[in-house]
Amino acid sequence: MQTLIFASGFFCITLKQIFMEKNRITELFGIRYPIIQGGMVWCSGWRLASAVSNAGGLGLLGAGSMHPETLEEHIARMREATDKPWGVNVPLMYPEIDRLMKLIIDSGVKTVFTSAGSPKKYTPMLHEAGIKVAHVVSSSKFARKCEEAGVDAVVAEGFEAGGHNGREETTTLALIPQVRQATSLPLIAAGGIASGRAMLATMVLGAEGVQIGTLFALTEESSAAEAFKQRCTTLEEGDTMLCLKKIAPTRLIKNTLYDKVKEAEDKGATADELRDILGRAASKRGIFEGDTANGELEIGQIASAIKTVKPVADVMRELVDGFEEAKTLFRQ
Repeated sequence: MQTLIFASGFFCITLKQIFMEKNRITELFGIRYPIIQGGMVWCSGWRLASAVSNAGGLGLLGAGSMHPETLEEHIARMREATDKPWGVNVPLMYPEIDRLMKLIIDSGVKTVFTSAGSPKKYTPMLHEAGIKVAHVVSSSKFARKCEEAGVDAVVAEGFEAGGHNGREETTTLALIPQVRQATSLPLIAAGGIASGRAMLATMVLGAEGVQIGTLFALTEESSAAEAFKQRCTTLEEGDTMLCLKKIAPTRLIKNTLYDKVKEAEDKGATADELRDILGRAASKRGIFEGDTANGELEIGQIASAIKTVKPVADVMRELVDGFEEAKTLFRQ
């Protein structure tokens, strides 16, 4: 079997490894398919996460938009809804991060995906509790730092993704092979992935699994407002843009709020001035409450390819079937 990608002393990947059902990601998390649902704010509650886990992927609760008491409730509901593996996504900028980590450990959570910060402090603590840790990065530099920190896997997220992005603005297809060459850790691709063919493309470049946000945000089980979901299904190419770079680069749908932000940014607004324009709980207002004009509408570029809201089971089936079909075409 030919070696397909890197043989750089870090990691080699072969056609056989791409086509086999089990790989390092499925083995690490104990899942059937190497598909992870992004832990998105205001979308990733227990209904979505349990549906993904029950369909063979890894569902993640999005702790970034939950108070600790809310997360505790969702953890309890997850245990009632599924006996399959699942985890929690934790942005490390979370204001009550120490309290949240204690809750996760005390609750017996088995998998944590961290983002928006350095995993160096919390990875040893989580490992001591028997928890597997993956961290989201936007560059090969940060992937190497993750390996030094001892995480179990990295998620390399390209700037096509929705919500908060890395400052490098590196696209997924440019990022994955560079991260693959930089680290021997199990690698998960993210950003702009919403089909079986896209899954295979990232694996050909060196990924061993995918993390999908936008596609799952627009499912029936997502806790996002129906108005938000329907607005996303009307998007065309170019209807999302990366902005708010003076605060944290964020991909947003163009709406009234976005127009105000762009106008202010063009005039050189400060970070504090931009925060004033956003107002309090802007993402909750847009995603969870459905204010599609004046809320912060975070979604990925690939939303323009999604025209219907479906159950998670249908989405997972289409991903797996599309991946199998793509593998057949690739072999020819």
